[in-house]
Amino acid sequence: MKVFSWFNDKTKKGVEGRRQSLSKVKTAFLPSDKVIWMHAASLGEYEQGLPVLEKLKEKFPAHKILITFFSPSGYENVVKKKHIADVICYLPFDKKNTIKEFISQFDTELFFTVKYDYWYHLLAELKQKGTRIYVISALFYERQAFFTSYGKWFVKQLKKDVDWFFHQTEFSFALAKSIGLNNSSVTGDTRFDRVKQLRERNNHVDFISDFKSDHQTIVFGSSWQAEEKIAITISRMNADLKLIIAPHDLKRVAHLKQSFPDALLYSEIKNSQPEILNAQVLIIDSIGLLSKLYSYADVTVVGGGFHNAGLHNILEAATFGIPVIFGNHYRKNPEADDLIAVEGGKSFTEEYAAADFVLFLLNNEVELKEMSDKARKFVDEKPDAANLILRKILSESGFEF
Repeated sequence: MKVFSWFNDKTKKGVEGRRQSLSKVKTAFLPSDKVIWMHAASLGEYEQGLPVLEKLKEKFPAHKILITFFSPSGYENVVKKKHIADVICYLPFDKKNTIKEFISQFDTELFFTVKYDYWYHLLAELKQKGTRIYVISALFYERQAFFTSYGKWFVKQLKKDVDWFFHQTEFSFALAKSIGLNNSSVTGDTRFDRVKQLRERNNHVDFISDFKSDHQTIVFGSSWQAEEKIAITISRMNADLKLIIAPHDLKRVAHLKQSFPDALLYSEIKNSQPEILNAQVLIIDSIGLLSKLYSYADVTVVGGGFHNAGLHNILEAATFGIPVIFGNHYRKNPEADDLIAVEGGKSFTEEYAAADFVLFLLNNEVELKEMSDKARKFVDEKPDAANLILRKILSESGFEF
């Protein structure tokens, strides 16, 4: 990473940020402070762990909260927002002496990592200090090193150090059991808890109602080039539809303006001007609006699934009861298969086929409503995973808060 940081700005931010981690905890914590620590690889894992962390904070308000990230994208998205943590920082590199010094600055009574970010010295040092260790929304899959001959040494550490695995799926649970990780249960995906909360907040976004007016609207969430091709096709085939495009990377805004010369930039809207009503395409060149924008959609296209970068969060759209369309690269997203199975979402291998299906839905009211209802029901029927996890942690905890 240190070598690669010379050529990649994102990696450079991660390397430089780690140099500040120790000083941040030294400033905020005393060695005697009781700390609840959540580690997340990136933003998606943070969103999964947050419902549990919030409930723990409610239960134990006197405890201090530490959140660590591996990825710069997760860290930078969260540190700028309102949060419940006393400290947010990068997880130091997993070298024994580095980790030991970091952990010695405070008293970690409870630690949990989210999904599948495991670090050898981190877990070993925490367990040596008597910390209770959990994995929230655990997701095992067949290609992980744990299921190879060279990964057995790490499985031994997981058996020894992790107190409990809270699995997202029955399949993950079965895989873990197959390698002897019996200290586990299926509690579901905590992201469902999170996205249900999205409905309860104020989802108003300035100017969007004026832009939408009485037109059917498609929201392209976290779009990459493939999803933008879908938007181009749809805009050419039906000029009466409204398109809201929120790119995955704001660096794509300039490219979008070339593809849609008449599009409005959200940052340039000053008031309810006539241009808003007349524009077909609105480009979101601001951060933090996407989950609210989904509440305005009739159909949504979620990015990342047409290549190997990984599908973005489809649940933020499904919770509002709208059909979710995406590409077929989603190996690490079991919720995508589940949403397809209940007919609340649909995946495609080709962009033109996705565009055709979106237009079909918007031209067929009955099919659109049926798919929308199934998407909402899919979210509604999921268990309250955070409460199940909290109940288990409290019932078996051998430490004092």
